[in-house]
Amino acid sequence: MWKEFKAFVMRGNVLDMAVGIIIGVAFGKVVSSLVNDVLMPPIGKLLGNVDFSNFFVALSTQHFATVADAKKAGVATIAYGTFINTVIEFLIVAFAVFLLIKSVNRFLPKPAAAPPAPTTKDCSYCKMSIPLAATRCPHCTSQLSAA
Repeated sequence: MWKEFKAFVMRGNVLDMAVGIIIGVAFGKVVSSLVNDVLMPPIGKLLGNVDFSNFFVALSTQHFATVADAKKAGVATIAYGTFINTVIEFLIVAFAVFLLIKSVNRFLPKPAAAPPAPTTKDCSYCKMSIPLAATRCPHCTSQLSAA
């Protein structure tokens, strides 16, 4: 059983998938930092010193200054500011994947165009090329079947 497991894990596609997941997680952390530390502060500054991570609704009658304060008090919250940050992170990741796929597709061979539909057929008697709709061969004057 150990040998089978080892053979399974050492197959190329399993290792490729593991590397892809590890790189994806690291890329996600970079994008999170980009959104939270680089993009959102200037956007918040432009909107009047707004911190999106602290946009929330406490499901309580008490007022809390931050999401952390509400969670520390054990109050349920709807942290829609965190959701906004997550949506922006997703859009950046989706755009990066789009650019990656677009650049990879430039190097892949283009699919061959389908050949055009035939417009002629060969006469079953003289073997000369004639139009598909012909009912009589213009070369040997043979009567052709409708098929």
